[in-house]
Amino acid sequence: MDFTTGGRFEVSITPADVGKRVSVRYRYESAKPQERFTDAVGVLTSWTDEVLQITPRSGDTVRIPEAALVAGKVVPATPVRRRGPAADARELDRVAARAWPPLESEALGEWRLRAAGGFTRRANSVLALGDPGLPLDAALERVTAWYGERGLPAYLQLSAGAAGTQEWLAAELQARGWVREVNAEIRVGALAPVADLTDDTGRVTLSRDLPPGWLDRYQRFLRPGPEVVQVLYGGPSVWFATVPAGADTTGGPAPSVTGPAGGTGGAGTAGGAEGAGGTGGAEPAEVRAPAAIGRCVVDGRWAGFTAVEVAPESRRQGLATEVMAALARQALAEGASAAYLQVEADNDGARALYDGMGFRRHHTYHHWRAPRPDQG
Repeated sequence: MDFTTGGRFEVSITPADVGKRVSVRYRYESAKPQERFTDAVGVLTSWTDEVLQITPRSGDTVRIPEAALVAGKVVPATPVRRRGPAADARELDRVAARAWPPLESEALGEWRLRAAGGFTRRANSVLALGDPGLPLDAALERVTAWYGERGLPAYLQLSAGAAGTQEWLAAELQARGWVREVNAEIRVGALAPVADLTDDTGRVTLSRDLPPGWLDRYQRFLRPGPEVVQVLYGGPSVWFATVPAGADTTGGPAPSVTGPAGGTGGAGTAGGAEGAGGTGGAEPAEVRAPAAIGRCVVDGRWAGFTAVEVAPESRRQGLATEVMAALARQALAEGASAAYLQVEADNDGARALYDGMGFRRHHTYHHWRAPRPDQG
């Protein structure tokens, strides 16, 4: 990053630039003279009492004494065209929320409080987009009380690293003792190349209903209660993919598709575990967990991929690619053209897989947990 003007370093940012994306170089104490300077790029979330706060896409706020600044300037956001399909962070956050809906929700201004019996933070956190309609401390008090009434910890889901994201709110939460627990990426890509990853999808079965054994492969809970089934069935157009255990490795030209036993996921949503053909309870003893599974939600131009999992003994056989390709073809048939998925930032294996499929990071998101009462 070039900070120089006429060969000299220059600090060209001021407190008036709060809310803008900046790049700075600053001094810090180090035993090694050659390591006394470092850089930071992110949103300038505050500049008070001669201290700057910069929040990068990681969500971790950096505090820099004004006297330590060596250089700094405002920089533009990374162009969307470098990240795949054109979209802003709020559009993607809302689409992803519709694909993973809660059992219960309530508006707080433009915020959306969501609860699903504790199944996943995504369905049990506040989607904090826009203005809550209250001063921040009053809004956070209402959030904490709402989740407390349901026996749940209070979380806010915030995004970072793109135009219009919520770095400033992350800095405010951090200052109030909230704790960041999750660092995940939303990745996007064109849908057609995913569908073309392989012609061999014959081992994959697509269904509107949860197939027997599917929940045994989806290891995101201790016991699959009704809230699990209802969340998984939720969304505009939901498809489940399954590769049965011991499937013929010769594959075939196209996946088989079965229609819903009781509507397009509606029976599962309305009837809970019972409405999903009994998949919310214990699986029959003779049913083996599938070799691979996946889920896709089609919502307008977007196809969202979740729950792509492969049994340890079946990995490195291309099953994840087959599942993704089969789901992508179904989404294309319904008119979708863009794809997204969410992956935790420390899941190197999954990130490498999705790199190879053409997915690129659009922005990050984090879940911030309210301080516990004993933390003051």
